[in-house]
Amino acid sequence: MKKSARAMRMERHHRRMAKDSKLSLVSLMDIFTILVFFLMLNASDVQVLQNSKSVVLPESTAKQAATETLVLMVNNNELLLQGRKLATVAAIMARPEELIPELTAELAYQGTKAPTAAVDEQGSTQENPTDKAITIMGDKDIPYALLKRIMQTCAQAGFTNISLAVESIENKASTGAEVTQ
Repeated sequence: MKKSARAMRMERHHRRMAKDSKLSLVSLMDIFTILVFFLMLNASDVQVLQNSKSVVLPESTAKQAATETLVLMVNNNELLLQGRKLATVAAIMARPEELIPELTAELAYQGTKAPTAAVDEQGSTQENPTDKAITIMGDKDIPYALLKRIMQTCAQAGFTNISLAVESIENKASTGAEVTQ
């Protein structure tokens, strides 16, 4: 039986379309490699400190980025070190002494947890300045007398590299502004 021209054309079309198509994995791998490099390079640029809704940071034009240190959070009600409540602000302000005993004890404990010296290639021991660093995230409305007591307690405990966390005016990201003593 003779096929019509239309039937032959349809048969030819079905044979052509029935061939297996191949997926090019090379271009797909290139795209994912570029994506991985992009994410790796851009992920390290952002450093944001943990923030609480109870702490409203003061604004500043500081350009220095925050580093990974102990975080001391102070709001209008309580004093927290690494998220652990140490004392209430009312109890601290009611005491006549300048140092805060709860903070002193916790900083002494935190100071013993981290190694204070590093050994270089020659075998000599060098002091690592970031081990005794602390970042104070203080609410912008806390009294200056409280901030002074906190900084004095930190300095007495050996944490002399004190940074104050501020809200950057340009991009509203948390950064650290170094405080010299």
